[in-house]
Amino acid sequence: MNRYPLWKYLIVLVALIFGILYTIPNIFGQAPAVQISSANVARKIDESMLSRVEQVLKQNNIPFTSSQLQVNGSVGTIRVRVESPSIQLQAKSAIEKALNTNPAEPDYVVALNLLPASPDWLSKIGAHPMFLGLDLRGGVHFLLQVDMQGALETRYDSLSNELRTLFRDQKIAVDSINRAGQTITSTFATEDALTKAQDLIRTRLPELRSTVTSADGKFILNSTINPTEITRVQNTALHQNIVTLHNRINELGVAEPVIQQQGADRIVVQLPGVQDVAKAKDILGRTATLQLRLVDDSPSAITALSSGTVPFGLEKFKDSDGREILLRRQVLLTGENLENAQSGRNQQSQQPTVNLTLDSKGSRIFRDVTRDNINKRMAIVLFENGKGQVVTAPVIRSEIPNGQVEISGSMTPTQAADIALLLRAGSLAAPMSIIEERTIGPSLGEENIQKGFKSTLYGFMMVAVFMIIYYHIFGIFSTIGLMFNVLLLLALLSLLQATLTLPGIAAIALTLGMAIDANVLINERIREELREGLSPQQAINIGFDKAWGTILDSNITSLIVGLALLAFSGPGPIRGFAVVHCLGILTSMFSAVVGVRALVNLWYGRKKKLKSISIGTVWKPSTSANTETTD
Repeated sequence: MNRYPLWKYLIVLVALIFGILYTIPNIFGQAPAVQISSANVARKIDESMLSRVEQVLKQNNIPFTSSQLQVNGSVGTIRVRVESPSIQLQAKSAIEKALNTNPAEPDYVVALNLLPASPDWLSKIGAHPMFLGLDLRGGVHFLLQVDMQGALETRYDSLSNELRTLFRDQKIAVDSINRAGQTITSTFATEDALTKAQDLIRTRLPELRSTVTSADGKFILNSTINPTEITRVQNTALHQNIVTLHNRINELGVAEPVIQQQGADRIVVQLPGVQDVAKAKDILGRTATLQLRLVDDSPSAITALSSGTVPFGLEKFKDSDGREILLRRQVLLTGENLENAQSGRNQQSQQPTVNLTLDSKGSRIFRDVTRDNINKRMAIVLFENGKGQVVTAPVIRSEIPNGQVEISGSMTPTQAADIALLLRAGSLAAPMSIIEERTIGPSLGEENIQKGFKSTLYGFMMVAVFMIIYYHIFGIFSTIGLMFNVLLLLALLSLLQATLTLPGIAAIALTLGMAIDANVLINERIREELREGLSPQQAINIGFDKAWGTILDSNITSLIVGLALLAFSGPGPIRGFAVVHCLGILTSMFSAVVGVRALVNLWYGRKKKLKSISIGTVWKPSTSANTETTD
């Protein structure tokens, strides 16, 4: 009656082993480490760089426990684990001095970090510790202000270029097109040209609203962006900046960053585990803006470049190989017009390529530029920290009318993937500035962990003492089931690589209280059956079976609330609480109904002539108030 088949015991055993293996990594804590990533598109992180870092540490007699190269896509990151924070600082200083020969223009970002200290064999089976949130691990918090005025100016520049293209395509005679602040001024010599221009703007650029004035016999059309389009531009700029920050920070290897909108024009960035505020700013500074410009390879420009002068209307940059190159100041396209960038191969030559997809406006501009500048070079410039660098400068071979751009040349597949990555993730729609920064030290995070652990432990101990006193051996079974529940919950959080925060610890404590409720229902139901005069074996069997329906109903209602929190809350403390809450409900039902019953069956199921069970005092209803203790 109360004997589990072998397969059920095996399920409980497998769950126990799973819980132990995937919970253990959280016990080892974290070790100090140094992280090296690229701060320059021309500098790559690969095996040769790993060997160079190891050689630098050996030359400076700095011991390290392990070093590893992690590659995410085409972005590499080196992490060197050391034994103590003092060695960590020495290693950072030595590596930074060796790699960044010019501190004013560093080629690499060398930052302090923390890595799991668990053994390698656990990592090989995918057993990693949970990520810790900013309040537990320490790190940096930034509040960024998006320059919405800069986003509008970029949009006005784009519309000015588009107006020039449209008027030229439709053969509308225009004397000049200028932008002054947030107004685009078009000057016409005739009223007929003005009327055609108004009709064209009304049909092709409905986001502009125009007014007409006249001066000195000229007709002037003043165009401004309507309020609806202004709102759209600002929202797009904010969301594009959030996506860009996600790409950049994720690809630099920062674990579990929090990047979310706050208000209409602000972005919150939290980087757990980053101890160096200056390097955290460098990580944010890696965000870039993208521009397409024409290269001036004329003899006069080359002569001027060799003599060290820059002619009027041109600007000097360096390409990825460090060579100087002169570009025209006019910006043809920006990252706003780029929808996607992927690496690939040319179908005929099988050469590595970078394939760009432009939006409709960018396609029209690119068509005209390529048609008028065949056999000339076009440079893709990435601006990082206010400094521009030419990523690639291919030759225009033919007119490209459909916005599908293929860039090919002397580059490897890795270089093509790198360029595609930079173009895809490097475009900021609007400038940003840091208006608030806050650092939470590792010691404060450690204190929060200790307080959270102690509060959960003391709560567990009080519940365990109550259950053992009140339910005797069944109370011990319930306590072991509670431990099994916590073990499974921590293992699941570690397996899913969830981020644990202080609200998450609160959810674990809440799970303990909810999990013991299921055991109380089972124990009381068994007592009720004993009061009805059933044998102990029958009482155990019926008690577990009948309590299951009540346990399921009560937990389902709590699970619905948890799922609602999970669905409608953004990333942050509430979401972390909801994740732990939902997982805790599932593990508590399994541990109470399956795990505890397995213990009860092992203890009592083999006894055929069971006379009594240790479940505390069973009060029988009677007028004389007699009691019976079944021990």
